[in-house]
Amino acid sequence: MAFKTFLHLFIISIIAFVINFFLVENVVPKLELKKWTYSIVYLYVLFFLFSVVIMSLLLFVRTKNLDNVGYTYLIVTSIKMGVAYFLLRPILATTTDDNATEKINFFIVFIWFLAIETLLTIRILNNKQ
Repeated sequence: MAFKTFLHLFIISIIAFVINFFLVENVVPKLELKKWTYSIVYLYVLFFLFSVVIMSLLLFVRTKNLDNVGYTYLIVTSIKMGVAYFLLRPILATTTDDNATEKINFFIVFIWFLAIETLLTIRILNNKQ
């Protein structure tokens, strides 16, 4: 179960990264990309690591008590949201129109990984073994 969960997380993350990377590289002007606070690679690696930690914690909690997996997911996701806000603050502080694409990209990556984690958590909860 654990290997399959991490494999799904890895494959979905790679596919999303490739799509996002090529879209941004071909749509966003190079000068604007140089002004971005966080690169696409950095965001994906960071959120992938967050997801690995969250999934590891959920799988550990599942071995102890399946009933607490949902609560653990809510708590850990809230903590992740707080960390993401602090990462987003430098982007929000810049008030130029140039960073609108960076803001949108940050939220897309955040929401994408949140969706992946939610789906994998549902799988963990539905697997009663």
